[in-house]
Amino acid sequence: MRRGLGGCAAAPLPGGRGAMALPWLQRVELVLFAAAFLCGALAAATLTRTQGSFSGRCPLYGVAALNRSSLALASGSAPSLCYFVAGASGLLALYCLLLLLFWVYSSCIEDTQRGRIGLRIALAISAIAIFLVLVSACVLRFGTSSLCNSITSLNRTISCSEAQKIPWTPPGTALHFYSNLHNAENSSWVNLVLWCVVLVLQVVQLKSEATPYRLLERGDPEWSSETDVLVGPRLSHP
Repeated sequence: MRRGLGGCAAAPLPGGRGAMALPWLQRVELVLFAAAFLCGALAAATLTRTQGSFSGRCPLYGVAALNRSSLALASGSAPSLCYFVAGASGLLALYCLLLLLFWVYSSCIEDTQRGRIGLRIALAISAIAIFLVLVSACVLRFGTSSLCNSITSLNRTISCSEAQKIPWTPPGTALHFYSNLHNAENSSWVNLVLWCVVLVLQVVQLKSEATPYRLLERGDPEWSSETDVLVGPRLSHP
């Protein structure tokens, strides 16, 4: 009895067919999708938490100001900027989870294989995902840097991480804001690497399926063995 992805037994299907095990390249691809799901979910959750700590205002590219002895976010970006980054990361994480569950189910129960059309569609989605993750990572990188530069320019603290220990107005604002933004950025960069590897694996699978089979010629050993079976071995001439 063969086992599919995750050790699932290849259960017999009607008509005597068993569930096909996935190719090893696709198994590696699914492992990367699982890691990409975790990274995307972490980036979306931490950014959403940070935006919530600023009462729904997006702190990326924000400007800080002194309010007596405390800090305050004088102005921030449009909330849609944070919604875009968190939404893109969350939707890609959901896509990875659904795709992972689908292929695990298919390898355990159904006899489903990905054809060339499905591979081309997956390739296009991966390219779009790389673009979205790259944009999100850059927005987090430069948006956080702009906010930190604004904070340190007030000469109230020397670093953004130290600014988390300073009281903010209103009280409770900016709770672990730098740690959350830093984790979201790191998760996005790791997610970008994972998607790039997924794209490379999909290109390799597409090229391997597109490799044409070479016809046998008279000089090939396979040609000799086949013709020997049909017409008998050739006699060697002195």
